[in-house]
Amino acid sequence: MPTTSTPQTNNAVLAEQAANLFLQAFGDHPGFRLAHAKGIVCEGTFAATPDAKELSRASHFSGKPVPVIVRFSNATGVPQIPDGDPNSNPKGMSIAFTLPGGEVTDIVANGQNGFPAGTPADFVGFLGSLLATRPDSPKPTPFEQFLAAHRNTARFLSTPNPQPASFATYSYFGNNCFIFVNAGGKRQATRYQIVPLAGEQHLDPAVAAAKSPDFLAVELQNRIAKGPVEFRLQVQIANATDPTSDATLVWPDDRKKVVLGTIRLTSVDPNSAETQKKLVYDPTHLTDGIELSDDPLPAFRTQVYSISIARRLGAK
Repeated sequence: MPTTSTPQTNNAVLAEQAANLFLQAFGDHPGFRLAHAKGIVCEGTFAATPDAKELSRASHFSGKPVPVIVRFSNATGVPQIPDGDPNSNPKGMSIAFTLPGGEVTDIVANGQNGFPAGTPADFVGFLGSLLATRPDSPKPTPFEQFLAAHRNTARFLSTPNPQPASFATYSYFGNNCFIFVNAGGKRQATRYQIVPLAGEQHLDPAVAAAKSPDFLAVELQNRIAKGPVEFRLQVQIANATDPTSDATLVWPDDRKKVVLGTIRLTSVDPNSAETQKKLVYDPTHLTDGIELSDDPLPAFRTQVYSISIARRLGAK
């Protein structure tokens, strides 16, 4: 009998294709992530607001502070990319919450609201068409053809992507939708937003390019040595008509926002370079009270991350 491919099987194939495209784009750098290869690890706590408990029964929203391990990162899979290189944007922020009993739940976010693709196939098509386009490619180029067929991707790429003055003065967005469930069983579609309490501060591209290659990491170390770095963790609540399955579609800014609590970072890991090789941030690392939505990307991202982790740790 012929076999029928399942979405999970198809996603596994697409994940392999995405991993290979990352290697084609950025080169092979053993011991580093396929994307967001350059980063720095910090530690601190998260303390929830009373409103968080009303929205979700997740244990880290109970009100008792929990430890967090946060990794800030540059885009691309190039470990030596200068912090001021425009290709290093958007920056990333990943958070691991250590819950009672040793369980962990994660948030993976970056500094641009939205995502260039809404499905695994479109993400592979986006990367593939970009890499297939050369300066001498006939018009319309493969990438132009892709953008013509994916207007949301074109809109995403036209969105300003500013250079932060500090990892601590940059907003980060969880571009995938998750379902929050409270103690009464009420379900609400949400997307994370992480807002710096120091306010947003950006640099002119020319100023950023003239700075030292690691200026953001050095600035963060100096900043935390003087006092905690804090972020407000909040969620945007979808209206009934807002799309939950397509990360290219940003919800209007007037949607209700609920503040979940404060992330307070108090130290930089002195062994950050080694620690981050073993850290795994996975958007499907969830806990009771937070569930996947119909957004197909978190599960796909997990598959790509698994390939990256195996390569990073030397697994065969």
